[in-house]
Amino acid sequence: MQDDVPDWTMGAFRRGRLRLRTLVGLRWLAIAGQTVTLGVVGLILHLPANYPLCLSLIALSAWVNLLVGLSASTQRLAEDREAAVQIAFDILQLSGMLYLTGGILNPFSLLLIAPATLAAATLPARQAALLCLLAVAATIGLAVHAMPLPSPNEVPFDPPMLNRVGAVAARIIGILFTAGYAWQVATEASRMELALNVTQTVLAREQRLSALGALAAAAAHELGTPLATIAVVSREMAKFATDPVVREDAELLISQAERCREILRRLTETPEQGDVVHERMSLLQFVQEAIEPHAHHDVRVEAVVSGAGSDAAPDIWRMPEVLHAMTSFVENAVDFARSEVLVTARFDARTVSVEVRDDGPGFAPEVLAKLGEPYVTSRQGTEGGRTGHIGMGLGFFIAKTLLERTGAVVDFRNGRRGGAVVAARWPRSAIEAPASDGPEGYGDSVLDTLT
Repeated sequence: MQDDVPDWTMGAFRRGRLRLRTLVGLRWLAIAGQTVTLGVVGLILHLPANYPLCLSLIALSAWVNLLVGLSASTQRLAEDREAAVQIAFDILQLSGMLYLTGGILNPFSLLLIAPATLAAATLPARQAALLCLLAVAATIGLAVHAMPLPSPNEVPFDPPMLNRVGAVAARIIGILFTAGYAWQVATEASRMELALNVTQTVLAREQRLSALGALAAAAAHELGTPLATIAVVSREMAKFATDPVVREDAELLISQAERCREILRRLTETPEQGDVVHERMSLLQFVQEAIEPHAHHDVRVEAVVSGAGSDAAPDIWRMPEVLHAMTSFVENAVDFARSEVLVTARFDARTVSVEVRDDGPGFAPEVLAKLGEPYVTSRQGTEGGRTGHIGMGLGFFIAKTLLERTGAVVDFRNGRRGGAVVAARWPRSAIEAPASDGPEGYGDSVLDTLT
């Protein structure tokens, strides 16, 4: 069943790309902030500064924004290189403003963190690293040489060297730490989005298979009556035919009707169908279906159902996502087991649980700590295990996500005597199919009419 899953690889990660509209909007916000700050410093505080050059830099930023807005649709996504160039311009423009107004001593030098963080959150590693280095280089350059900080005193503000070094170190650490944090968060978000897309693909495939099964069962039901008529008429023709050729043709019709009868029996008895009859299943049937694809390997795979008291085991709803998840757990157990895999379904008055246990080495500590997250795997290289499945670390994540959507609590642990244990527990109300007083199913009645 794993073969139908698309090849989602680590290289397929697509980090969040920026729209031109976002870049333009952020730049207008920076222009407004710089203009207001310059107005407060010059018109209200009356501090000396090189206002013509500062206004020229603000005007340059506004001109670039207008040029970008008029030359292309701001709704489209910016290419990585295009976004990197625009963010680099923002770093240089802000550095120019800081150079004219005190350099690293200007409290607003802290804003150099913003474009570096934006690059780390949205661009590939190479461009993001280069832009962060540009911000760090600008910080160091502003510490080495810049125009005096605007001050009401005639004597420029000149703090001790220790204060300058501390300010530079704080800015650099802030750039690197914040950019690294943004990079990690963006990477995790991208990985999670990709893994969830794979989960949706798996669920959609299982639902399509279920729909095909329902269609097959419905076809069996509809074909029952005409095939029964053909069988009856053919027998009558064979019984009263005087011509050997006609009798031979009638017998051929009878044999072909019998063949159709066997096909219909297989269709109506196939447990994967999702019609009115097969939308429910027993617990034993459920665990047997979970182990059936892997029952032919050199590992003994056994299914057991146990319950509290003398209550009969409940029927449960047939949910393709639950079957896929448990089959995935069994597949993993078969790959790592030494000789045995045991699948146990338990029930009591309030819960239904299914446990998959193997006698293998168990989960490695570093894997167990992160199991259930996407792209966590202990399979090495490209060789599959007994089942031939090559793991990417998505199987447990997909299975866990699918089960939790049905109301299950999923637990991964190592057994006391070794081996891995995976368990899922549902409230009975979430998975139990209520008793039905209807007929056992139309499959038998259809087939009975053919006999």
